[in-house]
Amino acid sequence: MPGKLGRRQSGRTKHGKHVTPGSFKVKIKKDDQVKVIAGRDKDKTGRVLSVDRARGRVLVEGVSMIKRHTRPNPSKQVKGGIAEKESSIAISNVMILTSGGTTSRVGYKMEGTGTSARRVRIAKKTGETMDKKA
Repeated sequence: MPGKLGRRQSGRTKHGKHVTPGSFKVKIKKDDQVKVIAGRDKDKTGRVLSVDRARGRVLVEGVSMIKRHTRPNPSKQVKGGIAEKESSIAISNVMILTSGGTTSRVGYKMEGTGTSARRVRIAKKTGETMDKKA
């Protein structure tokens, strides 16, 4: 019988598998331009602010806005009121945008040879590289 926190308090998902950090394949990074493809904010675009690899969620600028009611606290210089901030959405609900503005899946290819070889992200649809040159 689950406790007050519900089914997920034991660290298990709905189907009984353990959730371990890094258990989601994450091909989206911080500062990527993405488009929301499902949910209440469908067709909105924005920049990725953070990626939660353990939970498989991303925080996208201007997407999934929620209202937070805060009580004023003069000792901590906290002004009360209603603040709007972003809420995280599932990583499966976003797709990466290429520089041309088309959505694409992310693939990888090796660039360079020998010791200078490195794995770069590419857009599957157009073939252009997604990583900025370091």
